[in-house]
Amino acid sequence: MANRVELEIVEDSPFAGGAVFGPTGSYRKLSGRAHFVVDPTAESAAITDLANAPRASDGNVRFAADFCILVPEARGNGNLRLLFEWCNRGNKLALQFFNDSGAANDPITLNDAGNGFLFRRGYAVAWLAWQGDLLPGDGRMLIDVPTASGPSGPISGRVRREFIVEQEGTKTLPLSGSVATMSYPTVSLDPAGAVLTRRPYPKDARITVSPKKWRFAREERLHPLNPRDAEYALIPSRRHIHLEDGFEPGHIYELVYTARDPLVLGLGFVAAREFLTYLRSDPDKGNPLAGAIEKVYGWGHSQSARAMREFIYRGFNDRGDRKPVFDGVIVHGSGAGRMWLNHRFANGSSMAGQQYEEHYNVADRFPFAYASTTDESTGRSDAILKRPETDPLIIHVQTSSEYWQRRGSLLHTDTRGNDLQQPRGVRIYHLASSQHFATATMPQTTYGVGQFPPNDLATHFFVRALFDALDRWASEGTEPPASRIPTRSDGTLVEYSTWKQQFPSIPGIAIPSAPNALPLLDFGPDEERGILTKEPPEIIEENGYPVMVPSVDADGNEIAGLRAPDVAVPVATLTGWNLRATGHGRGALYRFTGARIPFSRTESERSMTGDPRCAIAVRYPNEEAFRRAIEAAVALLHKARYLLDEDVERLLT
Repeated sequence: MANRVELEIVEDSPFAGGAVFGPTGSYRKLSGRAHFVVDPTAESAAITDLANAPRASDGNVRFAADFCILVPEARGNGNLRLLFEWCNRGNKLALQFFNDSGAANDPITLNDAGNGFLFRRGYAVAWLAWQGDLLPGDGRMLIDVPTASGPSGPISGRVRREFIVEQEGTKTLPLSGSVATMSYPTVSLDPAGAVLTRRPYPKDARITVSPKKWRFAREERLHPLNPRDAEYALIPSRRHIHLEDGFEPGHIYELVYTARDPLVLGLGFVAAREFLTYLRSDPDKGNPLAGAIEKVYGWGHSQSARAMREFIYRGFNDRGDRKPVFDGVIVHGSGAGRMWLNHRFANGSSMAGQQYEEHYNVADRFPFAYASTTDESTGRSDAILKRPETDPLIIHVQTSSEYWQRRGSLLHTDTRGNDLQQPRGVRIYHLASSQHFATATMPQTTYGVGQFPPNDLATHFFVRALFDALDRWASEGTEPPASRIPTRSDGTLVEYSTWKQQFPSIPGIAIPSAPNALPLLDFGPDEERGILTKEPPEIIEENGYPVMVPSVDADGNEIAGLRAPDVAVPVATLTGWNLRATGHGRGALYRFTGARIPFSRTESERSMTGDPRCAIAVRYPNEEAFRRAIEAAVALLHKARYLLDEDVERLLT
C-alpha cells in the first residue's frame, strides 16, 4: 500500500490582520495536524527500528505531526513557490532571517510578518514538525512518532548523556539533558547498573561519582511565604537524575545507563518527504496548495540545516518517481555535520560535537562534502550528493563559528585538507567574521559564560539575496555568483599555527588554543545500522581529520568570503569564536558565540594600551570619510549580486 497523508486543519484565519502585501494581497494562516500512514515494508531499510514500530490493523504505521502554512488568500496571486523551513528544535526561525521579524512560534500578527519580504514576493511558507523527541512548551511544533518494541517486550540499550550547568544549585536534571527534550527511561532505578562520571575538560580522565551520591529521581519543592511551611520531596523517576551535592559548574558530567523504549525518530524524514510531496503534487481537495506550487525550496539553520543534509544524503529527496521533493535548498549554519537522528536512542536536541560540549558525539561523520571524496582513514568514497536525478540545487551558507566549532573546512576540502572542486549544482558562501546566529533583531545578549562581548554583526541581508539567486537558478537556469569561501590555494584557508601568527596580539585578549578537532570514533560494528553499542565510543584518533580556519588581516577580521560592510569598514575585530570564562571550562570555545573586540578610539588610547590595531580616528578622520567607505563597500556587494536593492537602502539609511 502506498503512503498516505491527510491534513486536519484546526485553524484557518487571516494572517497579519488581513494586511495587504503588494500585488500578492493578503495571507491566511492554516495550521493543524498532518496524519501519516506509512508502509513499513517499503521504508524499514532506511529507518532504524521502523520494523519494530507498532502497526495498525492494515499493517501500516501511523503517526501525526503539527503543521503550519502561510498562503496567499487568492492562490492565483502567489508565485507558485513554497518555502519550507525545517524547524530548529521545534522553533520557527525563517521569518526572522528572511523578513527581519521578531521570534514567534505562532506567527499571526503584522509584527510577525516583519518587512514582508517573502509575502511581497508571493511565497507560500510551510512548517512541519519532524523532531520526535520534543516535549510541549513555548509553542514548539511536535510530531508523535511511535516507540519501538521487540517481539518479547521493550527494547533496551546503553545510552550516554552529558550534563553541563552554568549556575550553582542545580541538583535535578532530565536524563535527556534538556527540559524541552524527552528522556529515555532507565530500565532500573538502581544506580549500580549505571555510571556517572565528571571531568573538567572533554579529554580529561573520567572520575566516577559514587552511586551513593546520586539516584534516578527528581526533587519537588514548595516555597511558601512562611519558610517554616516549606516542603521538599525526592521522588523516584526513570527519566531524571538527582545529584545529592548538586552539579558543579565547570565540569562535564556524563551518565551511561541502560535505557528502554527507543523512539522511531527517523520517521521525521519520511514525514517531511510525504508532506511536501502531497502539497506540491496531490490534487486532493483537502490539499490547500493543490495546483498552486511549481517549485519547493528548503531552508534550515544549524541543527535543522544538518537535518536537510541528512535528508538529501539518505535519498529522501526522491518523491518516489525520481522527481525531487526540494528543487533547491539553502543550508545555513550546519558546518560539515549531518543530523544523526536515525539511530536507536538518538537525541535530536544534543549539541553537535563542540570543543567542550558533547565533544565525542556521533554528529559529524564522513562524508562531509557535497562532492565525492575518499576518507583517507578507511579508504571509503562517498558524497552528500550522489543522485543526479533528484539532488536539489544547493546554496550552503556558513559563518566563522562553523569553521571554529563545526569543522566547516571539511565541507570544501578532502580529508587531507586539499581544496575540492564543488559539483555544478552547489554554491558555498562564507559570511566572514560572523557568528553562528545573526539576524536583524538579535537580542542584546549578555556575556553568558563567555570571556568577551558577543559578536553583534548582522548578515541576514545576504540570506535574502541568496534566496532570490536560488529561485532564479531553479526557475530560469541563471547561475548564482561563484562560491565565496577561503581556500588553501589562495592562502585564505590556513592551519591553526598560521592563523595564530596572523591574529593581532591584543592586550588582555586570549585566543583559542585550536579549532574544534574532529576525532575518529568507533561506536561499534552496528553503527551504520543505527545502533551504537560502544558508549562512550572508542577514540581511534583524536585529530582524525584536518580542521582549518579562515585567515585574518592585521585587524583580526577574516579576509575571504562575503564581508559585510561592518567587516569591510571595521571599528572592531569580529570573530566567530568566544572563550569560556574562569570556572566554566576556561579557554575552551564557548558554544557558537563570537566576540566583538573594539578598536581604540584615538591614537593616544591605542598608544597607551599597546593595541597593535589602528585607531578609529586614524582610519576615518571624520564621519564623512566613514560614510563614504560604507557606501563603497555596499556598492561592491550590490554589483556582485550579494545585496538586493531594498537592502542597499536599508544599509545606507
